[in-house]
Amino acid sequence: MNKISRTITGVVMIFGGLFLIGVGIFNWGSEGVWVAWMYGVLTFVLGWFVLLNNKEDKIEEINYSKGGKK
Repeated sequence: MNKISRTITGVVMIFGGLFLIGVGIFNWGSEGVWVAWMYGVLTFVLGWFVLLNNKEDKIEEINYSKGGKK
């Protein structure tokens, strides 16, 4: 995943997670709020992981320098 697609995916996941957490906050007292919280927190954490993962870019640089796929 290159930097642009990683950034877009990470930002969308972070905002999606924040949206689900917000849905859980504003629907406090309803049944199923824990589902919104669970998916919201999971999506938020995965979004940060995707956004800050630089290891894949280093692997692609190594492949390009060795004459791998382009």
